[in-house]
Amino acid sequence: MKTSQAEFFKGIKRIVVKVGSNVLTRDNGLNLAAIRSVSHQIARLDKSGIEVILVSSGAMAAGIRKVGLERRPDEIPKRQAVAAVGQAGLIMEYEKAFARYAKKVAQILLTRDDLSHRKRYLNSRNTLNTLLAWKIVPIINENDTVAVEEIKVGDNDNLAAMITLLMDADLLINLTDIDGLFEADPHTHPDAELISEVSTIGRHIEKIASDIPGALGTGGMHSKITAARKVTAAGIPMIIANGGKQNILQQLLSGEPHGTFFVPKGKKLDSRKCWIAFSSKPMGTVTIDRGAALAILDNGKSLLPSGIIDVSGDFGMGAPVRFSLKDGGTLGTGLVNYSAKDIRKIMGKKTSRIEAALGSKPYDEVIHRNNLVVVTDN
Repeated sequence: MKTSQAEFFKGIKRIVVKVGSNVLTRDNGLNLAAIRSVSHQIARLDKSGIEVILVSSGAMAAGIRKVGLERRPDEIPKRQAVAAVGQAGLIMEYEKAFARYAKKVAQILLTRDDLSHRKRYLNSRNTLNTLLAWKIVPIINENDTVAVEEIKVGDNDNLAAMITLLMDADLLINLTDIDGLFEADPHTHPDAELISEVSTIGRHIEKIASDIPGALGTGGMHSKITAARKVTAAGIPMIIANGGKQNILQQLLSGEPHGTFFVPKGKKLDSRKCWIAFSSKPMGTVTIDRGAALAILDNGKSLLPSGIIDVSGDFGMGAPVRFSLKDGGTLGTGLVNYSAKDIRKIMGKKTSRIEAALGSKPYDEVIHRNNLVVVTDN
């Protein structure tokens, strides 16, 4: 194992483990051996003092086979019905598997709304912390039965990343049916080389990931790279590894080199800033000039009205809003001190002129530095 990776494994106390559909299902339904293996490994980690939160796929795939369908339905009501059928069987098998080790489990079904609204986000975190304190294993899945496009997380890779940030975990382990990220799809290119470590997620890595699909789940390798981008930007490492390998979790946490390790960027963000950057639902965008961008990126300054050149969206005070350059991508997200209507009145003006424009000046900053997070491409 490389020294850089070993450093991040020191003192790990809490991890999120995501297990994909291709690990948990087979042609005739759920892969019971895989469920028992994952349960056994998590029970052992718990006994060693490591808290584990499990994000488990498999409900949709299990439901498809249980109902007798040949493929994933296109219609939303049918997908939701299939997920309901599959989820019941999935959690029952986990409950039986963990009972062998005197471990209780709890089912948590979430939508994007549960994580984008601050109060519900905090309620979710409090519930999960209580379960962990009670030594109960939380098993999380997206609530496919009620989720529609507007409130979908998207896929369980993304959900696992959001849970990792929500719970301030030390590591995300993403278990799939291949050994990690390869230079090409190993299913069709047997000689493809494994990429053991990724320190920068650039266009080359994204292109490779886009060419490696997932057979049963909603996301292939590309969704795993998107998840890695989120957690590493927040200062948390991630590993993609083969969930079919015996005792893979113990091997990884004991320092054995398996899979692909994604190196985190900078120091770990606190949970509140993780919510602002990755879980909140931006309600609009403020476009800023290069001077404001440099002040934020290089000097850690707040965003003042003088640096804003445009506003899009209709949002209120306290809303999460993206900030970006006119000729560039999004630089980050922050919570605004003023509504979109008021920002339009004060943009481009010095702070000394806010009161004249609005009749009062509750804040100098449109976004205070404590309420903004810079998230640029790796």
